[in-house]
Amino acid sequence: MVVLGQGYVGLPLALRAVEAGYDVVGYDVDAGRVKRLQTADSYVEDAPPAQLKAALATGRYRPTQGPEELAGFDVALVTVPTPLKEGVPDLSFIEDAGRELAAHLRPGALVVLESTTYPGTTEELLAGLLEAGSGLQAGRDFHLGYSPERIDPGNPRFGLGTTPKVVSGIDPASLAAVEAFYGSLVEKTVPVSRPREAELAKLIENTFRHVNIALVNELAMFAADLGVDIWEALDAAATKPFGFMRFNPGPGVGGHCLPIDPSYLSWHIRSSLSRSFRFVELANDVNDHMPEYVVQRLMVALNSAGKAVNGSRVLLLGMAYKPNTSDLRESPALIVARRLLRLGAEVRYADSHVAEVDVLGRDARLARVELGPAEVKEADAVVVVTDHDDVDYELVATHARYVLDTRHRCRGPAVEYL
Repeated sequence: MVVLGQGYVGLPLALRAVEAGYDVVGYDVDAGRVKRLQTADSYVEDAPPAQLKAALATGRYRPTQGPEELAGFDVALVTVPTPLKEGVPDLSFIEDAGRELAAHLRPGALVVLESTTYPGTTEELLAGLLEAGSGLQAGRDFHLGYSPERIDPGNPRFGLGTTPKVVSGIDPASLAAVEAFYGSLVEKTVPVSRPREAELAKLIENTFRHVNIALVNELAMFAADLGVDIWEALDAAATKPFGFMRFNPGPGVGGHCLPIDPSYLSWHIRSSLSRSFRFVELANDVNDHMPEYVVQRLMVALNSAGKAVNGSRVLLLGMAYKPNTSDLRESPALIVARRLLRLGAEVRYADSHVAEVDVLGRDARLARVELGPAEVKEADAVVVVTDHDDVDYELVATHARYVLDTRHRCRGPAVEYL
């Protein structure tokens, strides 16, 4: 089998398939990635080096950049990126994957798309590419389906094998083939009737989170102006044992899912129905402006202390978009850092998970520091952006002149919350 794309989704999937007994070709167009994989150097937390090394040792995992290695596959999983470009879905990676697979597609093979996309992509785009390049017909000659990824980086409880897997096929035989395959990798599969419903299910999951995070983010801004403690109010609301699910405010949203996936659905509705998905557009507006709001709050605090942002030393705690990971994709910390640099601040960061950060090009790499009393004392302000568990928040609260805590982790008289 082959897995196209060896990133946060594809690499853990490839290694799990090796553990289940499959011979796996891990295909990626990034030569640097392939070289690292060949030397058991993992760049994904959910695919630790020991697991990668064990997979390589079996001889059944072959990372490669060569399209010729796709020949002879019986199962192909497409886990390539689906970014937005100026608000429009970029499906070029799926298109490239479809053309490459079509050249090697054989009767009886199974192709499954896992990349997040709008309803109809599997049947209207990928199927056509596979058929045009192979001369075979989807459903009649080969199986085709969609199974959305549900990777939650760094989640110790729900990993690839323990998270229920939504599966679909373009016809009953394809669904049976998709369900049988994933049934060999995960504890539970959840079949749905068509790829369209599976594609929408993924977008619903992320849109639900996106909208609710926007709700508490906007409430946090209003609460601050009203002099109300949003965190205490959320603590109280969360005691209700029914009809409430807690979401916390923060400096913005990051990763591939929340900043991008709901916009796929919004774009599809607008382009197909000429109508707006107002909830998503409003959530985008609120969440996209949260990093700027953080900077504004910091400016007000520094002004109150008789300081300007220009020339002030600011220490950012955490740069990843998600606690306890190194994932910088769409991280709001990058926007906060970029804005502060442009305002003339001296910005440093402490993050044990992130080795280096470029925010304004390679000549503007942020200075990474070790978190200690001296570093905290020398900062005019400390901003908790990502709340990694390995941070000594008591040390920060004890030695900092001022802390803007966007995650509600510090306690002390110098701490102000979002």
